[in-house]
Parts: sequence; structure tokens; C-alpha cells
Amino acid sequence: MELRRRDYHVERPLLNQEQLEELGSRSPAQVTLQWRTWFRCSRARAQALLLQYLPVLAWLPQYSVRDWLLGDLLSGLSVAIMQLPQGLAYALLAGLPPVFGLYSSFYPVFVYFLFGTSRHISVGTFAVMSVMVGSVMESLAPDDAFLLGLNSTLDVAARDATRVQLASTLSVLVGLFQVGLGMVHFGFVVTYLSEPLVRAYTTAASVHVFVSQLKYVFGLHLSSRSGPLSLIYTVLEVCWKLPQMVVGTMVTAIVAGVVLVLVKLLNEKLRRHLPMPLPGELLTLIGATGISYGVGLKQAFGVDIVGKIPAGLVPPMAPRPQLFAKLLGNAFAIAVVGFAIAISLGKIFALRHGYRVYSNQELVALGLSNLLGGIFQCFPVSCSMSRSLVQESTGGNTQVAGAISSLFILIIIVKLGELFQDLPKAVLAAVVIVNLKGMVMQCTDVVSLWKANRMDLLIWVVTFVATILLNLDLGLAVAVVFSLMLVVVRTQMPHYSVLGQVPDTDIYRDVAEYSGAREVPGVKVFRSSVTVYFANAELYSDSLKQRCGVDVDYLLSQKKKLLRKQELKLKQLQKENKLPKQAAASKGTSVSINVNPTVMDIESNNDVEGSKAREASAGTELEDTGAWAPEDAKASDISSLKALGLPQPDFHTLILDLSSFSFVDTVCLKSLKNIFRDFREIEVDVYMAACHAPVIMQLEDGHFFDASITKQHLFASVHDAVLFALQHRRSGPVDPVLVTKL
Repeated sequence: MELRRRDYHVERPLLNQEQLEELGSRSPAQVTLQWRTWFRCSRARAQALLLQYLPVLAWLPQYSVRDWLLGDLLSGLSVAIMQLPQGLAYALLAGLPPVFGLYSSFYPVFVYFLFGTSRHISVGTFAVMSVMVGSVMESLAPDDAFLLGLNSTLDVAARDATRVQLASTLSVLVGLFQVGLGMVHFGFVVTYLSEPLVRAYTTAASVHVFVSQLKYVFGLHLSSRSGPLSLIYTVLEVCWKLPQMVVGTMVTAIVAGVVLVLVKLLNEKLRRHLPMPLPGELLTLIGATGISYGVGLKQAFGVDIVGKIPAGLVPPMAPRPQLFAKLLGNAFAIAVVGFAIAISLGKIFALRHGYRVYSNQELVALGLSNLLGGIFQCFPVSCSMSRSLVQESTGGNTQVAGAISSLFILIIIVKLGELFQDLPKAVLAAVVIVNLKGMVMQCTDVVSLWKANRMDLLIWVVTFVATILLNLDLGLAVAVVFSLMLVVVRTQMPHYSVLGQVPDTDIYRDVAEYSGAREVPGVKVFRSSVTVYFANAELYSDSLKQRCGVDVDYLLSQKKKLLRKQELKLKQLQKENKLPKQAAASKGTSVSINVNPTVMDIESNNDVEGSKAREASAGTELEDTGAWAPEDAKASDISSLKALGLPQPDFHTLILDLSSFSFVDTVCLKSLKNIFRDFREIEVDVYMAACHAPVIMQLEDGHFFDASITKQHLFASVHDAVLFALQHRRSGPVDPVLVTKL
């Protein structure tokens, strides 16, 4: 729609900061200390805290059985059908016996039902979390540490027991981190993980997941590796041992993968006609287990199977605090990544369905899920993208769907788990690999980011490469540090601009971008695109002097040199008594050599008549301007750039547009004071404009304003400052065209 041009006439006085505060009756904002409210005790506050930390008490009494129960029931069943194969597969990915994946699909889900605020995410096992746990297991409990005898037989029972202890302790430590961060309202920590970083990290993690499953696909026995370049060494070892692969295992994995892909394609085609997706993973597991049991794949073809799955729940087990020191760094990385994935998905669903997810409470909910789950021998969990989408698309309305899915998993653990003892591990590997499709498709981000934002693309590439080469823990650390450093670097390379007035408006834009914008004669308006702080304060000052077209440092040095020469010459003349009258006259005046060393240029006709004439002239000027005394005016004329033979700037006023400043530090304050001092030395007035209230408070707290720089040098807008400069400049007539009413 084309906008019609309308002329507006607004008339108001020019306002500097002092006048604006008086007009608007500004008073310091009352700061309420947040910690004081934490210790207030009342019945209402106790109830509010209870509902805040136990959200199920807020929404469950309002649960609509008629409208929501059927959808939650179908959704819970669908998620449970997916949870079963994924739990078994992701436990294998974490280097643990498959049954512990079922435990991790039951306890944390039920805990999140009580404490979570998202209605649609499906908490439980997830590929990225499992591969991070598996990396820790390979590092602290490698297979090589459990070899028996000279024939190098692997003690599987001892290895699994050690790894379960490690994984449960890791889960407790992850939970403690998340609960602690949530209780101190540290949910904003996830903001340091940008979307390109998270997507690149999960994409790289999917590559780690894929490589880790190759040994199950080909039936190979590989060495345990962890640390930098472990992924590369694993791929090389797989290629080296390919001639030793078990053909039956590879065929089983390929057939299972093809069946899973076909079922997923069929679900996409028939999505509008099916009440719930076809349970392809469950059907594949049932069929593969039946074929393995009937044909005897292990005995006939050497296909590795899951083995014994104990029925029933295991008793709780206390974590080992002795392991905390070894697991500290990995636990923090897993806690942050798990929360980042959960909160990003939770906010997507909340925005789509019109409710709010509280990041701090999500941290507490995930932390309690991992903490209590670790006590019951679970490994760290987060939310699954694929299951969350299924939970939403099949009609899930609340976390009742999650509770129902956990009850189905409980039934499987107690009664049906042992039926899957003959399930080939290759089928579970196929389930994991096929479910990586969504994360692998994120590689297309490279093309979109190349077109949209090259800096985000750089973050994506660095995160991906670092995670591939340095492993998951070091890769995340490098990615976060690099992204934060990139933010700092970008603030050190801002866009500096000289602003000009758009004709017939009070709008000022960069003259390099807007050809119609014109600089106001005699006035320079300078703006930075970012705030000024210790990292870019010097660059701000240098760019200001460069954009103004005046070598300020050269003028200052030359002026000091000439004044010093004049001072020395004056002393020499006074010493030789060549100017007794002028020296006597100077002693009777208030002009001192320290203030103005150029008094040696006072004319020899400094008699009574000349003095009276100068006083009369100065008196007239004082009446007109109310500014300078006769002696100061004469001294200023003698020490001016023109009198010293130095070039004068082609502008008389500099205006600093501070509209982009969000804060100031001590280095910024010093830089601004130096700008005022230097430009005043070369006879340029300096003003500031468009400063936000928090920045003004910081200027006041930093004692920026004094006798030489007052709030009268700070204006409400750039246009106010320009008009004031034109009306109060020291010399020359005011251009009536430029001085327009706002």
C-alpha cells in the first residue's frame, strides 16, 4: 500500500537534558531489591511457590476429561510404541545394556509429568544425549580395561556393571547442575547457544551417532576410543576391518533399515487418512525378534543379539561421589545441551499452541528427572524431536500423554521385556540410523545461511568441524567460546557514519547510504552502530577523528608547539627588559602566562584610550552574548588556530549521536571526556544527543557531568542539538532555511 505524503507541523522548544528532566519531572527510579521478596512469608506466597515448582497442581485440576483424554490416550500409546525400540537402541548407543534404556524411558518421563511446563515435548532417551554418554563410557570404562587372561576375553558383566554405575552417577550430577541452575534462575544460560550453534552441534552429533553404529551394522569388534580425532580413527578402523564383517549382520541391518524407511514414507503419504502413524519401529522389532528366534540368526549366521533382559524394576542405587571429579566437565556439557534441546522444542510448541514455557522451571524439571532417574540407574535424558512431533500430531494436549506412555513402558519392563532377548542388535542400529534423518537434513542450513548471514554460517561451520574433530565435549566448548568471541569481534568492527538531514524533516541518516541526506553546514553528526566500551573505545575515537576530515592530533601537537615557543619567547623578552611597559601592564592585569602564554603579542599601543575602547567593545559583546570577559576574548583571539597560522576545521560543532549506546563503562566515559577536550582545543563545540535513560544514569554515577560538561550539552534528539548549534554558534549569520521549526 502506497503511503500518502502528509505535512505535519509540530512546534516545541529546543530541549537539552536539563530542561527535559525539568519538563518531564524526572525522578530516580525506585529500585526494588529482588532478594528481599524471597524472604517474605505469607499464605499467598507459599501457594504461589508451590504452584510454580509443582505445575501439575495448577493444570491438572482444570483438566478436561471429555475434550482431552482420548487424544492424550492415543498420543501416549503412539509415543510408547516409539519409546520401546528407541529406548533399547539408544541404551546400546550409550554403551549400556538395552534394558537400561527402558528404565530411562520410564522414571524421567513420570517425574517430568509432575514438574514440567511444556505440554507437548516427549522426555526420554535421545540420540545426542546417548552418544555423549557413550563417549564418557568409552573414555572412563573402555573395553580394554576388562580383558581377561591371555586370550583377551572381554568380561562383559564387569564392564556393564561399571558403566551402569558411571552412567547413573553422571545422571545424578547432570540433574544437580540443572536443578541448581534453575533454582538460581540461570535459565538464560541457553541464550549463549545460538540456533546455528545448536543445529550444527546436533548435526555433528548425528555423524558421531552414525559412526558409532557401524560396528553393529557390520558385526565388527572395534577398539574403544575417545578424545580428539577419535571419530576419524574409528572410521579408519572400520574401513580396515571391513573384510572381517559378518554378512548376516549387515543383511539384517539393511533389511530392517529398508523396512523402516518404507513405513515412514507410507506414513507421510497417508498422514491425513490415518488416526495415528503406523508403528513401523515396533513392527520391525517384533518381526525381527520372531525371525531371529525362529531361524536362529545367532547360531546360524553369527548375528549378535540383545541377550538377557531382566524382568521387573531394579532397586535404587546411591551414586558414587568419588566419580564426580572425573565427570564434572562432561556433566555440565550434557546438562546444557540437554536443556538447550528441550527448551528450544518446548518454545516452538508453546508458540504454536498459545501457552508459555518457563525456562527456569524447565531446568528444574529436567534436573529432577535426571537426578531421580540416576538414583534408579538411568542415564541422562532430554526430549526427543521425533517423539515430540508424534505426541503433538496424534492429539496430545498435556503431559498426561507422557504419563500414559511411561505406564505402557512400565508394563513392558515388568512383563514383556524378556520377549525381546533374541532381537538382533543390527536392527536397533538400523532404528538409530533411520531416526537420524531429521538431524542430517540440517546440513541444508549451509545453503540458507550462505544467503542470509555469513557470520552465522561461520559459527555453523566452526561448530560442526570442531565437534567432528575434537569430540562432543571439547567441540561444544570451542563452539561456545568461538561464538562469544565473534560477538566481541563484531562489536569491534561496527559501522561508523556521519549523518545528514533528510530534506524537510527532522530525520538524520548516513550520508553514504542516503544520497538525499545532506550534512548541515558547520555541523558534524557522528554515530556508531554499537555501544562503546573498553574493547572498541579507542576505535570509536579514531574513527570519529577520521570521519570528521580533520587531523585533530596534528592540530593539537602543532598548537602546543607554537604556544610553547611563544611562552619561551615571552620569557626571554621579559628577561631582557625589551618591553618594560607591556610587562608592567601585564602584571597589572589578571592574565597569567600559565593560562595564556601568548600575551607577548599584545600590541604596544596598550594605552588608556585603547583599553577604554576595548572595554567598551567587550562590554557590548558581553551584553550580546554574556560569554567572555575582555581579557579572555583577547587571549582567545591570540591563541586561536587562525592567529597561530594553523588550518581551521570546516565545522564549528560536533554532535555525538548516542542512540545506539546501551551501557557505558569507565573507559567509555574517559573517551567521551577526551573527545570534548580535544575538539574544544581546536575550537569545535561538542554536544551529545538521543541518550537513553539507563545510560544517563550511568553517566551520572560515573561523575561524567561537571563544570565543563553539563546536562546542557546533552539534547533530547539530534535535531534539537543541530538547531541549538546553529542558533548559538560563535560566528557567522544563522541560515534561516536550516533553522526550521520541528
